[in-house]
Amino acid sequence: MSFETLRLTWDDRGVATLTLNTPEKHNALSARMIAELTEAAARLDADQKIRVVILTGDGASFCAGGDLGWMREQMSASRATRMAEARKLAEMLFALNTMRKPVIGRVQGNAFGGGVGMISVCDTAITATSAKFGLTETRLGLIPATISPYVLARMGEGRARRVFMSACIFDAEEAVELGLVARVVPMDALDAAIEAEVKPYLAAAPGAVAAAKALARSMGPRIDTEVIDETIRRLADTWEQAEAMEGVSAFFEKRKANWSA
Repeated sequence: MSFETLRLTWDDRGVATLTLNTPEKHNALSARMIAELTEAAARLDADQKIRVVILTGDGASFCAGGDLGWMREQMSASRATRMAEARKLAEMLFALNTMRKPVIGRVQGNAFGGGVGMISVCDTAITATSAKFGLTETRLGLIPATISPYVLARMGEGRARRVFMSACIFDAEEAVELGLVARVVPMDALDAAIEAEVKPYLAAAPGAVAAAKALARSMGPRIDTEVIDETIRRLADTWEQAEAMEGVSAFFEKRKANWSA
């Protein structure tokens, strides 16, 4: 499998590593990366030799959220175009979330916005001590809409509300408290910690693992077409507000938005 924005490797045990591979852009979610992640999820899910998937990033960041070029395009796009682009992201997250293979997040660096969503679709995640996190959309006058079903499912509503609206940056220890990640370890211990998460799956029946994962999803919060459609509509509504135009413009002009203290 050859990709422009991803690197995919696997070993003879059936452990695949899917790496976000645009470190110069802090692995921001571009249209190309979203399409390739959707394709990679489908291929890995269909490959019977693959038993576990590790999702990670290359470079200083795990995933910095939305790509800046994509964000610029949304400023002048029509409502229909914005909704279509949001749907591509929603479909990618849904594809990763519904993979029959267990997905383990190896969070080697910072994760913001959509990066937090990417962690939330993993079945478990371990982070390096130095990583920082944030749902930063409201600083731009936007909302964390498309990722919201997965973030809320991971953290639970009560814990999510601590960080969901404030755009605060939180550290790895708080990410554990929030339920976003399972453990925090020093960077030099991250690979060993990931291997410890992988090992039990290699002794478990793959079909039973897939059935158990599907059961857990079906008993958890509902994430279906109706829910996804609602998140896309709400995001499109927010883009049409004056706050969104002011917040995104201020970001690109490197100034404070007019509501900033």
